[in-house]
Amino acid sequence: MTSHTDIAQVEPFHAIAIGRLAYQLAEQGRDVIHMEYGQPSTGAPVAAIAAAHKVLDSDPGGYWESTALKQRIARHYAETYGVTVDEEQVILTCGASPAFVLALSCLFAPGARVALARPGYVAYRNTLKAMYLEPVEVACGPAERYQMTAAALDAIEPAPDGLILASPANPTGTVIAPEELAAIAEVCRRKGIRVVSDEIYHGLTYGDAAQSTLQHLPEALVVNSFSKYFSMAGWRLGWLVVPPDLIGAARARMGNLFLTPPVLAQHAGLIAFDCREELEGHHANYARNRELLLAALPRLGLQQIAPPDGAFYIWAEIGHMTNDSIAFCTQLLEDTGVATAPGIDFDPVDGGRYIRFSFAASQAEIETAIERMVPWFAARR
Repeated sequence: MTSHTDIAQVEPFHAIAIGRLAYQLAEQGRDVIHMEYGQPSTGAPVAAIAAAHKVLDSDPGGYWESTALKQRIARHYAETYGVTVDEEQVILTCGASPAFVLALSCLFAPGARVALARPGYVAYRNTLKAMYLEPVEVACGPAERYQMTAAALDAIEPAPDGLILASPANPTGTVIAPEELAAIAEVCRRKGIRVVSDEIYHGLTYGDAAQSTLQHLPEALVVNSFSKYFSMAGWRLGWLVVPPDLIGAARARMGNLFLTPPVLAQHAGLIAFDCREELEGHHANYARNRELLLAALPRLGLQQIAPPDGAFYIWAEIGHMTNDSIAFCTQLLEDTGVATAPGIDFDPVDGGRYIRFSFAASQAEIETAIERMVPWFAARR
């Protein structure tokens, strides 16, 4: 019989608690600015919403997988990265989170060791734990641009069974350079390390575009979603690209665990793929917000940040003011109405001294948030 102590212990996602408090304050009449969640403040593209309205009147909405959408995603890899992906390698999912579960369950048995950068997205660590896999977190600081390196991966003994990559990354926004990504791929081939690459922030960079791991390692499993670039977080639609030998395993897991993604989201997602002008407008807004925050950081007394190459985050050290990022973010919210994410979510060792700002809000909201935060931070220096 399994005892309670045998059940996987999963830590809470503290930013969700901050968000819950933010909504409670809003219900009390407070003016709250949400910078705690990694989600766009904009909605789905106009044409995608229009298509969804038509579908509501004509489609009963049963279990269904869009062949057209799978084909469009496969074409996206050819057009954007120059790699060939067959439509059958594309598994449509209910967002990136189930895609991540599918990928891990296709590759690893309980007890397998999976390496990942620290800081990193909180759900990587906790999903690994929930699936009885062992997270092997590698401390990655300014010298490594807060990203996994080939040298750090090669130094892990014994070699891990798997590796999670994210470029651009959450919470830092950093991008792995093409030559480093190629070197990481070489280590993985040499040591038999299977890779799950989270590419959910592709399309959101502020310099060179991010490369797909598939350009260097065709056998990698790639997770992506409509939540970030396509501004469709609430539609719960994502995908997993798997190598040909894992198509059967991935489809079996998707069918048993999640059935199919939402029908309405699939119809809308197909249209969203070609709404580039509108989506690039969102991207331009993030770029402006990024510049506003970067200019304001000295006024906040924040000097040590990760290079925000992509996504819509600033990862900043607040160790000169606190070593308790949860209490710090809670007080900031209560005093100013600005909600942010505590670093402890993303780094269980050093995250008490870090904070993550999301700049996916409107420009006006970012400007107001800065006005509120400047005196508050000044009082704590």
